[in-house]
Amino acid sequence: MLPLLMVFLAAGPGLPTPDIKVDQAGYPSKAPKIAAVAAKAKASRFAVKRAGDDKVVLKGQLTAATEDRDSGDKVQLADFSKLSRPGTYYVEVDGTGHSYSFAIGPAVYERAFYLAMRSYYGQRCGVAVDLGEEFPGYKHEACHLEGAYHATSGKSGAVKSAGGWHDAGDYGRYVVNSGITTGTLLWTWELYGQRLRAIKLDLPESGNGVPDILNEIRWNLNWMLAMQDGDGGVFHKQTSEKFCGFVMPEKDALVSYIIGTGAEPYKSSCATGDFAAVMAIAARVYKPFDPAFAARCLKAAEDAWKWLDGHPEVRFMNPKGVSTGAYGDRSCADESLWAAAELWRTTGAAAYQTWFLANYEKARPAIRPEGPPSWANVGALALWTYAMAPGVDAAAAANIRKDSFAAADAIVERTAQHPYRMSMTTKDYIWGSNAVAANYGLQLLVANALRKDTRYVDAAIDNLHYLLGRNALSLSFVTQLGENPYHHPHHRPSGADANAEPWPGLLAGGPNGRRQDPAMAKLPGDLPPARMYLDEQASYATNEVAINWNAPLVFLLAGALAR
Repeated sequence: MLPLLMVFLAAGPGLPTPDIKVDQAGYPSKAPKIAAVAAKAKASRFAVKRAGDDKVVLKGQLTAATEDRDSGDKVQLADFSKLSRPGTYYVEVDGTGHSYSFAIGPAVYERAFYLAMRSYYGQRCGVAVDLGEEFPGYKHEACHLEGAYHATSGKSGAVKSAGGWHDAGDYGRYVVNSGITTGTLLWTWELYGQRLRAIKLDLPESGNGVPDILNEIRWNLNWMLAMQDGDGGVFHKQTSEKFCGFVMPEKDALVSYIIGTGAEPYKSSCATGDFAAVMAIAARVYKPFDPAFAARCLKAAEDAWKWLDGHPEVRFMNPKGVSTGAYGDRSCADESLWAAAELWRTTGAAAYQTWFLANYEKARPAIRPEGPPSWANVGALALWTYAMAPGVDAAAAANIRKDSFAAADAIVERTAQHPYRMSMTTKDYIWGSNAVAANYGLQLLVANALRKDTRYVDAAIDNLHYLLGRNALSLSFVTQLGENPYHHPHHRPSGADANAEPWPGLLAGGPNGRRQDPAMAKLPGDLPPARMYLDEQASYATNEVAINWNAPLVFLLAGALAR
């Protein structure tokens, strides 16, 4: 059954203005509700009107303007938190115009969660995909069914391809990036599963007695399991030697290789550490639903740990002749720490805690107010999962909690002072900046899980507001969500199919101050970082999509739903 579609009524006369920025999905009934106004004309008051009949339901005073150096905007805020009645509304400012429409209600993010989580079904490899009657024409045939061992793997010959998710705008599959993606989604279930249990994603597996979020995650877990070698080590990636053109996945004729390091032991430590951590989480998550699968995941995690113990720093870089994503890392110590923490949390075996306690101090700087977790820095995940486990060392847990609250408090303060009420700093406008914003939200919600604090939740949702339209560009950075979403992601199925709009539920990379693709050369030279974004397929450094960017968005949406 398809979820109820959110219907937006036309907002006022004329077109909405991007000078009034709102969360285009909406605002929860009992949460703070703020719009940002960056108008050239001087304004002092605003009104909230009901869409459909244009009735004024609330009037208020705009704050004084504050300059946002990252966008060049002078921003005023319109606070309409008192409005809690469910409905569809817009904000109007005299001399400026009116905003895009938004909803207020108790479940305004259910649609966004559905689209963001279901986007993984659209990324499935190795099977025919069809998004169904709501999205006619959004489909592709089974792809990448056959693979082969690359010469760098120490093996040769054909190998069955085993599913997984296409990583980003390309058709590669990467264990390291799958690691933080799948781990984040499993944590989403662990923290918010009761709220998510009944949400249907309209998957082929729907109705099998397992919550749909876990049905979808399992698709990628099965591929990750297939990437483990007989000695417990895990190959780094499965890709072609170069990126294919903008074709549908079944039209990609390049060989999908399992690629290794090029020398003994051929597997990488970062991939193996991520794998061990994720399989340890999966072992406890799936145990109530499929004990045999959970046991398989636990054995895989333990075998990976044994390999990792003997190969702690086998790093990966692309071998000669391979130009797909490398996901190379300077150190795999954080991946090992995450593996130890998750294995301890799952098994309670003393050896894992002993290893963790001997090594965790070096990772404590990973919990910080500037720079949330990323695929290359999973140390904070290791520390947090340990602190959330039962039977932990009291001193270690106290240290982790102290670090977490200090960082969260600083993020809350910075968010409250930001003209757009979000957590990013100037240096956060990088390739995938929107994932940085989402991961600040994740960090705040984890702090809230360690110690309930409404400020943490409010600041986390402020980052969600940024992603869904309350930003300098007045864009919803999620495809097919809101009245003004972006339209041209660097995403091969969206570029190669015949549909007018891109595949739904995909988070754009976002503004990038580093000019890392040729398309960005057309942007003005003096453009501030928050505006360095192109809604063009060619701009992979601002407009690509990626599974690890959608994962903290899903986590954040789940936290907002569970509020």
